[in-house]
Amino acid sequence: MNIKIIAVGKLKERYTKEAIEEFKKRLSSYCSLSQIEIPAQEIKDESLAEKYMELEGEKILAAIKQDSYVITLEIAANQLSSEDFAKKIKNLSNYGYNEIVFVIGGANGLSKKVSERSNFKLSFSKMTFTHQMARVILYEQIYRAFKINNNESYHR
Repeated sequence: MNIKIIAVGKLKERYTKEAIEEFKKRLSSYCSLSQIEIPAQEIKDESLAEKYMELEGEKILAAIKQDSYVITLEIAANQLSSEDFAKKIKNLSNYGYNEIVFVIGGANGLSKKVSERSNFKLSFSKMTFTHQMARVILYEQIYRAFKINNNESYHR
């Protein structure tokens, strides 16, 4: 299984970088993992926020293959338990998807085109998280899903 994570913006805090590196190391025995960071558009004029989001969206879409299964992280979306998330990943593999792409938008959110490209919209919570923390949570939940699917301890 190939997992690609596309995220807008760079990780800034050392602790988030370290957490993600740890999960990448742990995930290496379960899947092929790649990460693409799309540079965040600097907002100099709030009235141009929509345009910046569209520019980020074009770069995101350019990094997605036609046959990839795309899961976008969005506020108003489906919430899954860890077990249901694990089932989703397992089912996608069983249905023959070779690559799952997770997309985390920037501070302005996701462009309409990226949201429309999504095969599944996922929300971690009704709470708001920084984009950096959302990335850590995503890596952890992907790792947890593989542990669950392999009947290995960790998730209890």
